[in-house]
Amino acid sequence: MTKKQVHLTLNLQSTGRHDAAWKTFPSTSDWVDGIDYFIEIAQLAERGKFDGIFIADRLGGLDKTGRVRPWRGLDPTVLLAALARETSHIGLLSTNPAIHGNPFLLARQIASLDHVSKGRAGWNIITSQESNTLQALGKDAVLDSETRYRAADEFVSIVDGFWKSLPPEAFVGDAEAEVYIDESLTRPVDIQGEFFSGAGVLPLVGGYRGERPVLFQAGTSRASKEFGARWADALFTSQRLPELGRAFSDEVKSLAEANGRSRDSLLVLPGLYVILGDTEVAAHARKAELDELLALEPLIATLSEYIEFDVNGLDLDKELPYSSFDSPASTSHSTVRRNQLVADAKNRQLSVRQLLFNNLSGGQRVLVGTPEQVADDIENWVDTGAADGFTINIDVQTSGFEAFVDGVVVELQHRGRFRREYEHDTLRGNLGLPSSFTSHGLVNA
Repeated sequence: MTKKQVHLTLNLQSTGRHDAAWKTFPSTSDWVDGIDYFIEIAQLAERGKFDGIFIADRLGGLDKTGRVRPWRGLDPTVLLAALARETSHIGLLSTNPAIHGNPFLLARQIASLDHVSKGRAGWNIITSQESNTLQALGKDAVLDSETRYRAADEFVSIVDGFWKSLPPEAFVGDAEAEVYIDESLTRPVDIQGEFFSGAGVLPLVGGYRGERPVLFQAGTSRASKEFGARWADALFTSQRLPELGRAFSDEVKSLAEANGRSRDSLLVLPGLYVILGDTEVAAHARKAELDELLALEPLIATLSEYIEFDVNGLDLDKELPYSSFDSPASTSHSTVRRNQLVADAKNRQLSVRQLLFNNLSGGQRVLVGTPEQVADDIENWVDTGAADGFTINIDVQTSGFEAFVDGVVVELQHRGRFRREYEHDTLRGNLGLPSSFTSHGLVNA
């Protein structure tokens, strides 16, 4: 029986997932001033046969996070367009909001990236309303969850409409009749919505070879899952326990079926933050060395905020007082994050001190060990239906990623779980997704 293939994407952090990664660099100028650093990582991801790379961009001005570590400054689409010319197979996922901006401009931007990269572009849809974002954009209204996803649905509907507005068959090129594009074969957009509007025809085909760019999305609320099940080809998520991953995957794939899609048409790719060593002891020593570069007080403040409990008075070398935590029915992002952190800490019997260094800012599950141990874990999650693959976060770039490519990827290849060569030249093809011409429901109606 053919083993299910693992999908891998890379979260392209500025210096690495660990908050102290930048402190190990001899200079910070590489990531600030030069494209060469990002080219090196992109080409390394391609050597590792990854499906795609993306920057988890957080739209907004300089904030407290960016003042204490390198963050996400470069416009993701501009950076990925540059990387497109330095790579040939790796997917390029641009993070852009669906509740801010203009649908026409976004449609043209992502379609352009898809043409420049010859079918390797994707849009990572976000709906965040962080105060830093609202301030930078000159907005002050915060939308409730239902309204926010209604607005996002309208935004994506208009974008999708523009992508379909100029089909390849409209290019007739009749020189004698002086008709280059047959207007009768176009599909003009004319949407005057509650939040966004758009009309006309995109002046280029919506995607390379007429295929729609791939859509990624992340979220944990019910409204987010329903939105993702309607629009997305793949979902990013933060799941710290396999049983929670299985529940999430089953729910969103069932929602996809309710939208007239197959379960396999929606991929689930949880975040996985990997710290590697030749031995398990060496891997934990690497993590401890990085952890020692972090101040404890900010981590205590962050943990207190995330679990809604004052950590200052606790014995850091004992476990959390779990009897003090209830499990409210709310599915808001903050509640889901809190429950995941508490459940993961209890399951792994983490002390408060260990929990403080458990990737609080990133939210993804931390896995410390050898390439073989990481490969075992990845196989288990995929084989038990908890994931279709993972979004990999690396402690320090590029050393940690080199270890992952030369260790974990090679191990998965030996086990027949990961490609040795790219089978396709487009992101959609390498993800094993159906053609957008024949795909699911309302997205391609």
